[in-house]
Amino acid sequence: MSDYYQDNYKAYHEKTFSIDPAFFLEPLAKSLSPGSLVLDIGCGSGRDLIWFKNRGFNIIGFERSHGLASLAREKAGCEIIEGDFESFDFSKVSVDAVIMSGSLVHIPHNKLPYVFQNITRALVPRQGKELNRKIADSGVQSENRFLKGYAYISLKEGSGTRTDRQGRTFYLWQDRELRELFDMQGFNVIDFYRSESALKTGEVWLGYVLKLDTAL
Repeated sequence: MSDYYQDNYKAYHEKTFSIDPAFFLEPLAKSLSPGSLVLDIGCGSGRDLIWFKNRGFNIIGFERSHGLASLAREKAGCEIIEGDFESFDFSKVSVDAVIMSGSLVHIPHNKLPYVFQNITRALVPRQGKELNRKIADSGVQSENRFLKGYAYISLKEGSGTRTDRQGRTFYLWQDRELRELFDMQGFNVIDFYRSESALKTGEVWLGYVLKLDTAL
């Protein structure tokens, strides 16, 4: 599973690129100011980047697969950061919104809170990051003390895990579990949908637009 999106990047692109993302991206877009900077985590070949770019937003992609990252640069014409979102230091980035559209489906249940927190560090405003560093230098514990921004995340509904024919393991979630996780990290759910997969697989997706505006 670890190499699937690199080894099969062309097939994955052909399978997902033509899906219209409007129904799940519009609720987030309506919450953002014109020209907001959006970071797309697991951007694939750039479908959602293009959608936001065509609506006047500034965009950055983040992708682990070199093959998909190359396609995204070509098609969306924007900066693509290549890396692993489990270990990348997102405090180096300052954005108004982060998208995690199906990109965390392979993260085990016990690791999702950490990965989610790591990614949303990108929402800390630059001035907040500078103040956090000063507080850290003083010895006071202040992980992500000043936070503000929006996030979109979608995960598959169910219990336990499911492994497909390609050997990919998907971790399934219930709405209650996810809402508890978001609440613990200071996010409010401002929009929610539950829908069947656009690929007609019979799977159900849970999608959330989240707002963060708090001092921890």
